[in-house]
Amino acid sequence: MGETRQRIAVIGAGISGLSAAWLLRDKFDVTLFEAEARAGGHADTQIVRPDDDEIFVDTGFIVFNNVNYPNLVGFFNALGVASQESNMSFGVSKNDASYEYAGGDLKQLFAQPENIFKPRFWRMVADILRFNNQAPALLDHESGQSLGEYLIANEYSAGFVDDYILPMGAAIWSGSVDGMRAFPAKSFIRFFVNHGLLKISGRPQWRTVTGGSKAYVDRVLRDLGNHVRLAAAVQRIRRTADGAIVETSQGSAVFSQVIFACHADQALAMIERPTPRETEVLGAIGFQDNIAVLHQDAALMPRRRLAWSSWNYLSQSKEDQSQAICLTYWMNLLQGIKTKLPLLVSLNPNITIDPAKILLRKTYRHPQFNAAAMQAQEYLSDIQGVENFWFTGAWTGWGFHEDGIASAVRVANALGVGAPWQPV
Repeated sequence: MGETRQRIAVIGAGISGLSAAWLLRDKFDVTLFEAEARAGGHADTQIVRPDDDEIFVDTGFIVFNNVNYPNLVGFFNALGVASQESNMSFGVSKNDASYEYAGGDLKQLFAQPENIFKPRFWRMVADILRFNNQAPALLDHESGQSLGEYLIANEYSAGFVDDYILPMGAAIWSGSVDGMRAFPAKSFIRFFVNHGLLKISGRPQWRTVTGGSKAYVDRVLRDLGNHVRLAAAVQRIRRTADGAIVETSQGSAVFSQVIFACHADQALAMIERPTPRETEVLGAIGFQDNIAVLHQDAALMPRRRLAWSSWNYLSQSKEDQSQAICLTYWMNLLQGIKTKLPLLVSLNPNITIDPAKILLRKTYRHPQFNAAAMQAQEYLSDIQGVENFWFTGAWTGWGFHEDGIASAVRVANALGVGAPWQPV
């Protein structure tokens, strides 16, 4: 008789759970639990027919690149998932379109010609160049400054702060403009350096999954077969002497190891009698709901067509800065889609969208990072594997797909399974 394989429960079928279950499937008896009726998490492809033709469009995870997503690229290669080139330009429209620009090229920078006469605009441009040159020096020093404190200390202009760097940060992390002021400055700058965002040219080529991210999700599900439990929300997990009992809406089962591939606060809520350290680490990570609307209303884009970009930040007033960012993704440009009317995804729309042009409305939760959250990440190793509990998720890193899969690879390695690609 063959040796009985150890049973592992993976909680959550986003990128972390899918990749963890896929990596461990040959060595362990893996069961993947997902609360929703579909797998994928933020890999969420919608099938729409705006012009009668069937179109696959992503409303969550959209892009990656070969430089900053080595584990994801390795995973896609192992799965045989195809991808295509994308575009990652950034545009700004403020105060009812009275101030607009975009950063794709010089034409877009002066999409609003009268900006050439605005001192605030030129101070912004000068400070972009200064920040790109000056900011990396902070990485060589110990610093506990927040981004807001760093910008004040170095006397950056209001145009640079409010019209460029904070909106861009809020767009990247799906937060609020004011909330970005609390982001640790050194971590923010490290991210910008690593992703080539301080370069005027030579940035990584961004890519998108051909046919939408569901292409990779479907491929993983085929490999996992009947080891996936959809619409099986985990209600409670009780530790036992040699493992844990996982209770779901479909019943309960005993496992030797549990891998949490969900948000930190969700994991904490599932665990019966979490350890003090688990409560401290997992409880330090905050999350924010963001409403995503798939639609075709150009009112949620810059008024000047030349300023249209892949990512478009819209602000109507100063009060918007304290709210979750209003950001519109131009999906035609991002995913190479052709439609008669633009196909758009707006996060937290701050103006009314024409109801006749709305195709779908969803809510996503994104991690929000401050000094406490990033300190908690440093302590994650204190709770990994303790009493057979493991923790993965995009929240363990920068909050992106690469961070999710990297966390799964690290846990798989700790359990004696290497990924069929080199990065971790």
